[in-house]
Amino acid sequence: MRSIKKYSQMSMISLLLVLGQSAMVSAAPTTINLGSSAPFAILAGTPDVTDSGNTSVISGNVGLSPATGAGMGLFCTQVTGTIYSVDASGPLPCRVTNGPLLVTAKNDLTAAYIDTAGRTPVTTVPTELGGTTKTAGVYDSASTAFGITAGAGPLVLDGQGNSSAVFIFQANAAAPGLTIGSGSSVSLINGAQACNVFWRVDTATINTTAVFKGNILALNSISVANGASVEGRLLARNGNVTLINDTITVPTCAATATSSGSTSVVPKLPNAGISPESNNSSSWSIVAPAGFLVVLFGLYLVRIKRIN
Repeated sequence: MRSIKKYSQMSMISLLLVLGQSAMVSAAPTTINLGSSAPFAILAGTPDVTDSGNTSVISGNVGLSPATGAGMGLFCTQVTGTIYSVDASGPLPCRVTNGPLLVTAKNDLTAAYIDTAGRTPVTTVPTELGGTTKTAGVYDSASTAFGITAGAGPLVLDGQGNSSAVFIFQANAAAPGLTIGSGSSVSLINGAQACNVFWRVDTATINTTAVFKGNILALNSISVANGASVEGRLLARNGNVTLINDTITVPTCAATATSSGSTSVVPKLPNAGISPESNNSSSWSIVAPAGFLVVLFGLYLVRIKRIN
């Protein structure tokens, strides 16, 4: 009889440990599905995509919808990929007329935008991201906007050895929702990848010579100033995208990226998605389930003691 009780106790302990670990792991966000908008380096709405001087270099597809191809201000020589338009206007020979594909891509972008907006738990951090380090998680700002001020230092995104670490920034303010200062940068370390960084904003401005990482999902417009570098996507649901002598590259996700370049990832404890700047609401999303499990286990031990 005692062996049966002991077995039951061990089973309950194992179950509680599994449930507790599951609660912690579930707090880490999963990536955003961009659907058919994923191959696009630039996807804009209206009225145009422009590049002053036509010296920018874009690696990835470019699309404009619902505006006509006449608003496509890029040359084929600038784009490694395909330029899609809703009609027969636009640059040749790389321009392809495919309205249905663009409609689907814009719909998928809208779905991704809504998905990003609904991710939780959310950690509220200061507007200024420069000079800070963030681990995987979902972030918003007390001012509902984000920025990296010139001279403030880089924003460092730390994957903690996990190539699947996802970073989501939600800026709910109208213009400017995201402002990256001249010469500012976003740095990725310890396996963090640009493909898993998402910025949901109303508008975005990336200033001169900035080095930016991540996918911008904008409700309206995106502006990139002279000489900036973007490893990510510029996806504008309704507005335009403007460039000046910039480099835009669609990121690829390596399955086992680490800071050392090794193809193996050192196992770590589950990332709970909580940064040093976590607010109380985010902390409770982890502490509450864990506390419940502790109380449940305590009640179980009391019951066993009474039976014995």
